[in-house]
Amino acid sequence: MKRLLLILLILFAAFMPGCAEEEGSDVAGDGTEVRVVRVIDGDTVEVEGGERVRYIGVDTPETYPQLEYYGPEAEAMNRELVGGRVVRLEKDVTDRDRYGRLLRYVYVDDVFVNAELVRLGCACASAYPPDVKHQQLFEQLEEEAREAHRGLWQ
Repeated sequence: MKRLLLILLILFAAFMPGCAEEEGSDVAGDGTEVRVVRVIDGDTVEVEGGERVRYIGVDTPETYPQLEYYGPEAEAMNRELVGGRVVRLEKDVTDRDRYGRLLRYVYVDDVFVNAELVRLGCACASAYPPDVKHQQLFEQLEEEAREAHRGLWQ
């Protein structure tokens, strides 16, 4: 029952006019291009303007508060892919997570960063409905990384 209520609340917030995007945010729109100013960990960055962006559909091992296996490698790969670069942000359904971070798919040039992290074995596919537009791709890439013993799956 709690899960159903949570899903309904998320859907309600996502489809209410004026509620999906925070007023004054320059990076809330779909297709926005913005520079990454800091890589926080393997699946979270800070962009110009101070917004934190959490990658949708993937989860990397933590580096803080507790260091997890392959966390530093995932963070380093994320830094290599997006550090200091201009990225394009794509929204799914939900605008922000419970910590206030923007939830986005991230692209740099022609690289789909969320998918690339999974393909390289730096991240696991991690579905959080209703944001599941690319989840099938992420799950396929995780299976391929596991079979090839890449990254986390060595």
